[in-house]
Amino acid sequence: MNLEFLKDKKFVFFVTKFIAFFLFFYIGTELIIGLAAPGGMYSSFVDHYFDYVTWISNSLVKGTQWFAGLLGFETYTADNFVVRIVNGTGVRVAYGCVGYGVMSFWLAYMLAVSKPWKKKLIWLLIGWCLLWLINVIRIGLLLIAYNKGWAMPLGIDHHTWFNIFAYGAIFTMMYFFEKQKKVT
Repeated sequence: MNLEFLKDKKFVFFVTKFIAFFLFFYIGTELIIGLAAPGGMYSSFVDHYFDYVTWISNSLVKGTQWFAGLLGFETYTADNFVVRIVNGTGVRVAYGCVGYGVMSFWLAYMLAVSKPWKKKLIWLLIGWCLLWLINVIRIGLLLIAYNKGWAMPLGIDHHTWFNIFAYGAIFTMMYFFEKQKKVT
């Protein structure tokens, strides 16, 4: 097994930073979810000041309403986490639907890569918006599919489809991010 790449200190440092950032944000988000959810080790302080996951979930519900409306479906929110089609069924946007894994991956990459911070911030925000939009489209199509009785394409569940499109978008953004000429 050829391990020559381990001699490249820049690469090893990048991978180490990436993994550390990813684990910090992924596990940190799971900690926030656990502390903000009633019961167990609930913290009203975390729930009130740091529960960004619920904010993202609520924005996905509102975004799904917007997307379904573009396609001609009238929707409403049954509660903060459920979007329904009028006279139809609904979907619950649970914590597992937020996409914090792919968002953590993109954030970790942006923090680990050695580029100017302004460029990284712009790309980070573009990436997060694109991932959010992919998720809104996924949830909107799922809502419509449930109401129309459509099966998932190729028998693959909607979470897997989201991951395929989200990581495809991330790797495409990484390619174009790295391809840009160095900004001074």
